[in-house]
Amino acid sequence: KHTGEAAIEAARLAREAKRPVQLRWTRQEEFAWAYCRPAALIEIRAGLDANGKLAVWEFINYNAGASGLRSPYASPALREEFLRTDTPLRQGSYRALASTANNFAREAAIDELAAAAGQDPFQFRMAHLRDERMRAVLTAAAERFGWDKRHGKTGENRATGIACGTEKNSVVATCAEVEVDPKTGIPRVVELCTAYECGAILNPAGLLQQVEGCMVMALGAVLREELRFANGMITNGRFRQYRVPRFRDMPKMDVVLLDRKSNPPVGAGETPMMSVGPAVANAVFAVSGKPVRQMPVRGPRSV
Repeated sequence: KHTGEAAIEAARLAREAKRPVQLRWTRQEEFAWAYCRPAALIEIRAGLDANGKLAVWEFINYNAGASGLRSPYASPALREEFLRTDTPLRQGSYRALASTANNFAREAAIDELAAAAGQDPFQFRMAHLRDERMRAVLTAAAERFGWDKRHGKTGENRATGIACGTEKNSVVATCAEVEVDPKTGIPRVVELCTAYECGAILNPAGLLQQVEGCMVMALGAVLREELRFANGMITNGRFRQYRVPRFRDMPKMDVVLLDRKSNPPVGAGETPMMSVGPAVANAVFAVSGKPVRQMPVRGPRSV
């Protein structure tokens, strides 16, 4: 996915050669010249009151964008802002735009706050959510996954995590079970359960495919996908090095679709991505007790 520089190059060559030209970029050329997903630096400051309730929430996104910036959690003191920055790299849109980055940062911070309050992450979210639709998907995912019996550590180096989000007038929640390799700190996603609601369902099979596709694509960014640079050059410009999800990376996946017939249908091709990353990160946090604040998720080397 890029903005067509190969076509521009072909047109220039054809003009000079005065005849039709076919141009094919190699994979390495496409990695080098197509645009990148916008990098994000997100700063969060938050505080709890004496009763363990969210009292202050400040959220500043540098560069990535404002999509999904607004928090669904109630707080008496609130500041949310997107600040544009200069970047040395060409950058362009990513599936779900900046909502994946914003929701990752917010939901990881919410788990840190729940831990500071000594509360279950699901209950902490429910105590601060006022949107009934958000509460419904969070409850549906937790019930299907069996959160009441499985939350926290589920075995040696294994734990569960939960996250939710809203964007494009739809809502999503995901529960994840993750196992962390104690030697490398690399997480393996064992199971994902996502609940999604985008208004009235018109095509159940198509909607299911969109949600599952989002979950698979999100796993890539969570587990491995990153561009590496050395001396101003990309060093992993092949799919052998830049790993997208493969069959052996796939966890057990479950999807719950909520049909809200009273609402008009909206698209489902992006929003289901938002909750996978933070759910996995929060599971790693539950394993190690150490917050996860960046993607790809790199767990601690000793758990």
